[in-house]
Amino acid sequence: MVKSVADARAGPRCRGPQRAPGAATIAVFATLALTGCSGGVLQPGGPIGAADSKMLLDAVGIMSAIVVPTIVAAIIFAWWFRASNARARYRPDFVYSGRLEIIVWSIPILVIMFLGGVIWIGSHELDPYTPIASHTKPTEVQVVALDWKWLFIYPAQRIASVNELVVPSGVPVHFTLTSATVMNSFFVPQLGSMIAAMNGMVTQLYLEADHPGDYYGESAQYSGDGFSGMHFTLRAVSQNAFAQWIAAAKQSGPVLDRNGYFDLLRETQNVRPFTYRSADPTLFEAVATRQLPPGPGPYAGNAGANVRSIGGR
Repeated sequence: MVKSVADARAGPRCRGPQRAPGAATIAVFATLALTGCSGGVLQPGGPIGAADSKMLLDAVGIMSAIVVPTIVAAIIFAWWFRASNARARYRPDFVYSGRLEIIVWSIPILVIMFLGGVIWIGSHELDPYTPIASHTKPTEVQVVALDWKWLFIYPAQRIASVNELVVPSGVPVHFTLTSATVMNSFFVPQLGSMIAAMNGMVTQLYLEADHPGDYYGESAQYSGDGFSGMHFTLRAVSQNAFAQWIAAAKQSGPVLDRNGYFDLLRETQNVRPFTYRSADPTLFEAVATRQLPPGPGPYAGNAGANVRSIGGR
């Protein structure tokens, strides 16, 4: 549940130290590098992301029960059985110890049991179909994965956007997702819960951003030539700002009807965000149920001839 795109990709970046001090250990270097990371799963921006991060850290802590003692033991053994240590006993006939067998097998068994418990509990508590407890009604967003862009439809507001997702902060968002092409994975690292969008199928996801801000989103599954540009920005804003954005979107931009959808369906790369002032409320269902034919996909015969790089619609 994790792309060579160079500096042009506006994703999470790590600004680790350019040069490690000569006396620094590997552990210190890794710690410093991690503290320079921004916008990743260890900096959650909502309740689902926080629960995912906690589960990840719990799993690392549990696995450390094997990793840390093994590293320490290897260092101690190398030091104790060095050639200059006359007190070290050489026992070539030693082959079995019941006490050592208990230790060697009991620790991995306990680790597996604890990890299984963490995963079992977490997979149920973080079921993507489970609504987030809130006194506020969730915002509905329909998501369609295309080649190579994301379409976001707001059925209640009857508008849509491409490669930009605006939601109210502090309010749960209910996503229903499908794909008009090959399978893609919808993922906003700081908000959690990567989930697949598949052609002919509909899946669901609940997320929430605790505070206003911009959150990086992406397709986390390779899908062909334009994959490196298939990312978007999730903008969490206040409810007043969200209402203003809806009103502004309704004043400009094209109309997303069936003809507009077929134009959007064509393979395009590096599409800059834009909005539709009106969206057909039946469009998502038509895509999900294949009433509208899917896109050619990145591996269709001679598909590369239809690909065009654009800086807008």
